[in-house]
Amino acid sequence: MRVPAEFLSVALFAFTVGLTAAYAFDGTRSPANVAPTVGGDAPEAPLASGSHSLRAWARARQAGDMEAALKSLEESARNGEVMALWKLGRMYANGDFVKQSDMRAFEYFRTLADSYADEMPCTRPAVFVASAFVTLGGYYITGIPGSNIKPDAFHAHDMFNHAASYFGDREAQYRLGRMYLDGQGIARDTKQAVRWLSLAASKAQYQAQAVFGALLFKGETVARDAGRGLMWLMLAQAAATPQETWITDLYNAALKQATEIERAAALVDLQHWTAQSRSRCREQPSAR
Repeated sequence: MRVPAEFLSVALFAFTVGLTAAYAFDGTRSPANVAPTVGGDAPEAPLASGSHSLRAWARARQAGDMEAALKSLEESARNGEVMALWKLGRMYANGDFVKQSDMRAFEYFRTLADSYADEMPCTRPAVFVASAFVTLGGYYITGIPGSNIKPDAFHAHDMFNHAASYFGDREAQYRLGRMYLDGQGIARDTKQAVRWLSLAASKAQYQAQAVFGALLFKGETVARDAGRGLMWLMLAQAAATPQETWITDLYNAALKQATEIERAAALVDLQHWTAQSRSRCREQPSAR
């Protein structure tokens, strides 16, 4: 993640002026408690230009022939092509040019996960396989109404754990960390929670940065490092959507409580992070 220079200037100005609308952060609630429940969709991934089926799908879609486009993907999916399976799963999950069906989406993602669980990590196909595991984990968290897919934290944990451990997927690492931190369907394990949240945060998963930053700032389940925690919260705040007010709340609350020394330390850490992020290669292909 690259933090623009202007953001550093704004951050410094905010630290100096100290004018923010903050919310209570008194330690009575875990930072994860104000974050959304683990689950939902896996992040979107761009089309792979090298995939024959997706090129054919794109051409047919551009021509407005969605029937031909769908047939192209379905044929490739029957042949076990990774990105065709993934794309069909996303189409049915989102109702994109097909009738929305979580069950149809689940079946495509499950086929992908079952067939390619051992795909070589750090390859382009592995990104789609990992995304399928994360999406399946989300389905197992919530269940699919009107189907035999019921909420099942055990299977959700398995899905997230494989994507996090084998593929090193940052979204899976965040969700696994949240499950351990919240004790969501599994025994609460703060050591494992911190491990996975810190890994995801280091890969610029901004929601993990928010939760891990709040833990560090407060010294909750981990040794207190207010400067470092505030840095993670700054990064999360910069990446969050306007709807993710829980991140803004955590950031504002920490900023209000931080001392001048802690604010200065956060800014130094942020500058180091920015410099490093410009020079290092990304650890894995992005699914965003």
